[in-house]
Formats: sequence, structure tokens, C-alpha cells
Amino acid sequence: MTEFSLEEKIILVQYGIKKYENEEIITEKLKTILSEKDIQRNIDTLIGTQRVRRIGPEILQNNESHTELPELPENLKPIIDSL
Repeated sequence: MTEFSLEEKIILVQYGIKKYENEEIITEKLKTILSEKDIQRNIDTLIGTQRVRRIGPEILQNNESHTELPELPENLKPIIDSL
């Protein structure tokens, strides 16, 4: 697995949420690049900082009315595109 900074991990999870919204699918797709523990920790952090909200038991959504999605760094674009 590639080493990502904390900020890069959060960005990957946010863009995974934007792409899929279903927590189970997001976890499944991101498991190839992040540990399940990292994924869950970042989801919890994003919810705690109100950058992501839980819509239902399995549905997550970026809280774009509260905070904008961060700029996607060039090195993460191919990863997000391949999810």
C-alpha cells in the first residue's frame, strides 16, 4: 500500500463518498489503497468535523453546503478515477 498523508487519506475518503455514497461500497473500493481502520477513522473524522453527514444507516454525503470539497491533488486523480 502507498503511504498517504493524513490530509490525502481524508481527501480520498471524501471523493469516494462523492462517487458512491454507500458506506459499504466506499469501504470496499478504498480497501485496495487504505486499511479498513483508516477508512473508518477518516469517515468518523469527516462526520465529526461536519464535512460529511450520514443520511441513513449506510448512506454518507459530503456536506457541501457546510464546507467545500477540497481540491483534488494531481497525484490522487488517477486513484479516484480508478475507483
